[in-house]
Amino acid sequence: MVAERYTVDLNKPLVFQVGHLGEEYQEWIHQPIVCVEGPRFFESDFWEFLTRTVWWAIPTIWLPVVCYVLSISARKGLTIPQIGLIVAFGVLTWTLLEYTLHRFLFHIQTKSYWANTAHYLLHGCHHKHPQDGLRLVFPPTATAILLVPLWKLLHLLATPATAPAILGGILFGYVMYDITHYYLHHGQPKEPTFKHLKKYHLNHHFRIQDKGYGITSSLWDKVFGTLPGIKAAQKKS
Repeated sequence: MVAERYTVDLNKPLVFQVGHLGEEYQEWIHQPIVCVEGPRFFESDFWEFLTRTVWWAIPTIWLPVVCYVLSISARKGLTIPQIGLIVAFGVLTWTLLEYTLHRFLFHIQTKSYWANTAHYLLHGCHHKHPQDGLRLVFPPTATAILLVPLWKLLHLLATPATAPAILGGILFGYVMYDITHYYLHHGQPKEPTFKHLKKYHLNHHFRIQDKGYGITSSLWDKVFGTLPGIKAAQKKS
């Protein structure tokens, strides 16, 4: 007896449907629907609202926080050059976090109902609807929750003066990541660096999903051997 394949109804809220795809879920999310208008996730207007974020909310909310935590380090005696070096370290740390999360968490293989559902909310929705402009940046509520354990961890690992500056660097790196990510999907860059980044990232979406995990930089792809080769990209296309 052959089991009937589950069909997702795109006219209904998706979140609690996608789990039923089972082992076919991974194949389904990598068949993108290129449309600026995103799907509905939940029946509830409240939960639906929490999944949608305009891109400019990210710098508006988090850049003042960056300035505040850097001012803490300054009040504790660090000089501007010292803070600058620590922020640079924090940004570099973020680029590694960006790569690691994207590769090992966002692209984890799932097949059970709840694992598929959680993955779709986390990253699967972005691969299925890559141009959904209201789900390209991370919701501020979720970011705020994650910052609490990060703040505590940094205070365990660093001094009271350096911990705020490290957090400021990581948070600044995150803001640049989210803005860059949005721009790579919706902008039309003319500057060579951003033209390359756009091509690099869209290659990850539409050609080789298991390579090219860096968004703001290909540095860690080069370090860890996940840089997509030109010949492989041409073959997949």
